[in-house]
Amino acid sequence: MRDVIVTRGLVKRYGRVTAVDGVDLRVPAGVRFGLLGPNGSGKTTLVRMLLGLVHATAGEVELLGAAMPRHAARVLPRVGALVEGPAAWPHLSGRANLRLLDAAGPGRRRDRRRRVDEALDRVGLGGIDRRPVRAYSLGMRQRLGIAGALLRRPELLLLDEPTNGLDPRGIGEIRVLLTELNDAGTTVVLSSHLLAEVDALCHRVGVMDAGRLVLDQDLAALHAPTGRVLVRTPDPAAAVAELDGRVVDRSGDHLVVRHEDPAALNARLVAAGIRVAELMPERRTLEQVVLDLTGHGADRMDADRVNADRAPGAQARS
Repeated sequence: MRDVIVTRGLVKRYGRVTAVDGVDLRVPAGVRFGLLGPNGSGKTTLVRMLLGLVHATAGEVELLGAAMPRHAARVLPRVGALVEGPAAWPHLSGRANLRLLDAAGPGRRRDRRRRVDEALDRVGLGGIDRRPVRAYSLGMRQRLGIAGALLRRPELLLLDEPTNGLDPRGIGEIRVLLTELNDAGTTVVLSSHLLAEVDALCHRVGVMDAGRLVLDQDLAALHAPTGRVLVRTPDPAAAVAELDGRVVDRSGDHLVVRHEDPAALNARLVAAGIRVAELMPERRTLEQVVLDLTGHGADRMDADRVNADRAPGAQARS
C-alpha cells in the first residue's frame, strides 16, 4: 500500500520556539487517520506544513508521492483542505463563495454549477439562500468550509477541527459523510480535540505533544486487551485468596486480575465457589492513552507551569 503522506525529520522553528520537532509520519492511502494532541502541540502547524502553507526549518514532506512545497501546483488540486476554520468572503453568499473558489481550480467552467451544487448537497447546505456568509451560524460556516474542500473530489482530505461549531446531529452527519468519502477511495486525515469522534471514525491515530509525534498506531491495536481482566464479585476476599497474587488492584467488590484468558479465569472462580457478577477483559481507552502521553495544553497557566517556563533554559513551544 502506498503512502499518501510522508514526513522525515520534520522541524519548524519560530525563533526560539519549536512548533514541530523531528516528526516522522507515514499515512497509507485509503485510511481514516486522526491527529490528536493538546492545544499548542503542533497539530495545525504540521497540517499547514503538509500543504506547503508553512515551510519547514528542516526535514522533508511528500504528499501524494511528490515533494512539497516544490510540486504544490501539481499536488494541491488533488487535495481538499480545511485548516484553522473556514475562510470566506463574508459579504457574498455561500454559493457565490464556492463558485469563486471553484474558478481558481482546474475544473471546466460549464460544470461549475453542478460541482458547487453537489458539494453543498453533500454537507447539508443544498437549500441555502442568498444570505451573505456573515449571517451564517458557526455550524453553517463550518459546513461551507467542508463543501469547499470537496469541490474537486479530492484523493486526500485534510481537515482541521471539521466538526467545530456543529451540534450532535451535525457531527454525526459529517462522520457519515467522511466515512462515505473514504469508502469511495478518499484518504481522510483530521486533526481534532474530540477523542470520541476520532475513536468512532478513524482506523489509525497519531498523538502529538510539544511538537513531537509520540504515538502512531492502529486503533484496533491500541484497544487490544491489556492482559488483565476486570472482575466484580460479592466475594472479593475469597477471590483474592484463590487467585494467589494475580490481583493487581482491588476497590470494594471490583478486582483487576492479571490473566490472559477471561473464560478460564471465570471457570476457575466458579469452580472455587466464588460468585462472579461481572467479568470482562481490560482494554485501554483512547482518552487514557492520550492523557498518558501528553502534558498540559498551551492554554493552561497554573503557577507551577509559569514558574517552570521562567526557569533558565526553559523552551516554549506552540
